[in-house]
Amino acid sequence: MPYKEFLLPGIFVQAVIIGAQTTGYTLTLDLQKGIFDRFRSLPMARSAVLVGQTVSDLLMNVVALAVMAGMGLVVGWRVHGSPAEALAGFGLLLLFAYAFSWVTATVALALRTPESFSGIANMVSLPLVFVSNAFLDSSRLPAPLRVVAEWNPVSTFTQAARELFGNTSPAMKTSDAWPIQNAVPASLLWIAVILIVFVPLATRRYKKAVSN
Repeated sequence: MPYKEFLLPGIFVQAVIIGAQTTGYTLTLDLQKGIFDRFRSLPMARSAVLVGQTVSDLLMNVVALAVMAGMGLVVGWRVHGSPAEALAGFGLLLLFAYAFSWVTATVALALRTPESFSGIANMVSLPLVFVSNAFLDSSRLPAPLRVVAEWNPVSTFTQAARELFGNTSPAMKTSDAWPIQNAVPASLLWIAVILIVFVPLATRRYKKAVSN
């Protein structure tokens, strides 16, 4: 299998992680500008701001993925699965982007400044991506890092995308870890857990931010 077909799903996952950080950064800017103060007098649910921000950033990720997929096709990346599987692959990536945007919203509302958020976001997201199977076979990593990579959600989503796009081959080694062997259901489980945990946390943080 060409390396470009191995690599592109990992690039897609990295792209949606970076794209989801827009939610957090935008919220910190709004906090600094006092925009949230204007929302206090409006007859609207306090969660509406977060829902609107996360959904708008999801739409931006749709455009970003479409552009990247087009460029991938230009450089030789191909989908070997069925059209339904390919759509499921992109859908899974977008669900991950939406869920992760709630994580960044929670962190942003806790830190409250763009500078702090940018530093923490890079400090967390870069190790998540690089200590994973996004760019290389995780079996080549030293034993401690290999275990981290196998249970890293980035590895799970990358493997799920590879399977749905048909970018795998029998000759390619895969980890025996449960999230890698069951990448699609494990990815859906990750999405559910992230939303269950971080939607209430972000909403609570937002209520605290606008009440101060």
